[in-house]
Formats: sequence, structure tokens, C-alpha cells
Amino acid sequence: MYLKRLSLTDFRAFSRLDIEFPRRVILFTGANAQGKTTILEAISYLANFSSFHVSQDRQLLNFNMPVEPIMVGRIIGEFYSRGREHTLEVRFIQEYNGNSNQARFRKQVLLDGVPKRISNLYGHFNVVSFLPQMSRIIEGSPSDRRSYLDEILSQIEPGYVKSLSQFNKVIQQRNALLKTLFENNGDLRQLEAWDNMLATHGAVLMQGRIRALDELESHAFDVHQRLTRQSEILRFVYTPSYDPYVNGGEQLSLPVSNEPNYSHLSLTELEKGYKDALVLSRQTDLYRGSTSVGPHRDELRFLSNGIDLGYYGSRGQIRTALLSLKFAEVAWMKARSGETPVLLLDEIMAELDPQRREELLAIVNEVEQALLTTTDLSMFPDAFVESCDKWNVHEGIVTRIV
Repeated sequence: MYLKRLSLTDFRAFSRLDIEFPRRVILFTGANAQGKTTILEAISYLANFSSFHVSQDRQLLNFNMPVEPIMVGRIIGEFYSRGREHTLEVRFIQEYNGNSNQARFRKQVLLDGVPKRISNLYGHFNVVSFLPQMSRIIEGSPSDRRSYLDEILSQIEPGYVKSLSQFNKVIQQRNALLKTLFENNGDLRQLEAWDNMLATHGAVLMQGRIRALDELESHAFDVHQRLTRQSEILRFVYTPSYDPYVNGGEQLSLPVSNEPNYSHLSLTELEKGYKDALVLSRQTDLYRGSTSVGPHRDELRFLSNGIDLGYYGSRGQIRTALLSLKFAEVAWMKARSGETPVLLLDEIMAELDPQRREELLAIVNEVEQALLTTTDLSMFPDAFVESCDKWNVHEGIVTRIV
């Protein structure tokens, strides 16, 4: 899989951009705040349909656009996958109706010119992104790590997006019912139908996460060994909010040294265990007014030589572990889908010593297509720079360096 062409119209800082990409390593250079990362953001959006910089899609429209009754921003990507060429287009549409100053915003996605539901488009174009702020996957909150797992599984695991959407809807409905039952001293058996639905969808999420992490750890181990010259061992530890080996119970926080493994549990076993846990936690949930157990409470930790990097890792260790994870994603996605995802790397050389930079660039050269950004070309060896397709980005203008 590789990206052949990217076209942007009124997207962020770009009024208009049209680039054709070779099937190789591409290096964008230029000062900060010129638009380098925005290019990666647009490419990533074609895979995840969300921005890694802003929380609302309307913020992706070029703020310099003249105000008109209908304002449209576009990302168009032409890519090659599974022996065929495809075009994926995302439109950001802002409309002003009548005399109202209130704008209506919507987005539309088309595959090969045909409008599609976003939920049906995950997996057509896959990317793996690395940005410095992604250290929150290791250092941030449990919700950051859950979001990370949901994002990569949405690209690869069939049916995951649907189960995730249904799970979130049922959680909201169950929580609303819990508050009603508490206020009216209602019968907790009214939760039965919601518990059944939560268990069905929640088991799919848990099994997807368990299997993905087991496979990712296997790929990351080898990469991390290369980056650290066999001096560190990287492990991933998945901790469900309840122990699947014990039918139910309060939220569990296992010490990471226990490193339980749930990969052999079947979907039926996970569903039954989750259903039992929900039943046992009903009284607690009633007082809290929220559901206390389930995939929305799960945790993931990263260990290097037995040390939890989220608490005790140095900046260099965290950066190295994150790079290992990202390269593991590439190998994992290729193994799952048969296609190598496009690799997006933003300022990857910062905070890495010369040894790790050397190993990193050797790995970059092994992928089908990688797009990198930098403010300083001198961070890269001359031979690497010469082998890349190079573009300079300045105030939203992209110029090829010959």
C-alpha cells in the first residue's frame, strides 16, 4: 500500500496543495509552524477520520477562507492497495442558512467517487503515525491508551468499529437507567437487557485488544532489541477492569509484575465473565450512577526490563519504546491485512542518541513508503538524505528540492 497523490483544498494552513508521491522515503523539511505536520495530519485523516491535533473537525477548515454561504475543505488521496488504485475524498462542509449566523457543519466521505458511511471505510487506507505528543500513549491516562488501541483496531479488525460504537451507546443507556433506578428505588433486574448487550459487544473489544497486544508485543520485541542493542526487553501488560479468571468482582488493579495472560480465552468465556462481573457490580454501579467494569475501564502498561515506563521511564526510553511500538504496528498491520501501511514520522530524531538514530533509519528503509518531517536535515546522515525524495515547506507552500 502506498499513497500516490495528495490534494488539499482549504485544509488548515493550505489553501491549495497538490503533491504526487513516489513509492519510497519522503522527507519534508522547513521551520516550525510552516505546514509539515499538517501534511501528515491530512494523510492520517484518510485512515482514521479524526485529527491528531484538533478535537472538532470544523477546526480543520482554513481559517483564512472568505465567509460564504457554503464553505468546503477537502482532502483527496489517491492510493494503491491490493493491486488496484483507489481515491478517497473527505469533504468538510460548513453552511450558513438564511439570516442565521449559526453555521451547520458536516462531513462527507467518498470512496472512488461514491459516498460511503465512515464506519464502512476503516481499513481501506492504513497508516501508522508517530508524533512527539504520542508519548501520552505511555505517559498519559488510561483513556489515552484505550483510544490508541481502538484507533489501530478500527483500521484492521473487522467488526471492531461497530462493536465499539454499540458498546458506547449501551454504556450511556445503562448509566442513564442506573440514575433513574437510584432516584426511584427501582428493581435492579431491569439492567438485565443492557448487561447482555454490554457483555456481547464488550467481549469483542476485549478479545480484539488482547490478541492485538499479544501480536504487537511479539513484533515490538525484535525492534526494541535492535534499537537498544539487546540491552532492554520491552513488554506490554494488559489489565482488564475485572479479572476474567474470576467471574466478576470489583475493579481490579493488578500489579504489573503479575503479567497475567488472557490470550487463550474464547469470546464465549470473555462474554460470560463480563456478564457475571456486571451482575456482581450492580449495587456499586447503582450508588455511583455509572458502570464500573468493562473495556471502558481497561488499562495497558509498558515495561522495559520490568520497569513501568509510564512512571519511571526516561525521555529516551519512552521515545524508544514508542518507536518500537509504531514499527510493530507496521509489521502487525501487514501480517493482518497483507498490506504495508504508510508510515508517518514527525521529528523522530529528537531525543535519540546517535546509535538509536542509526538503527531507526535502517528500519525506516525497510518499509514500502515513509513520510518524515524535520526542521534540521543535519540530524540525518548525508547518504540517507540523498536517498530520499525531499520537499521544503514554507508558509503553506511546498517546493521540491532537486
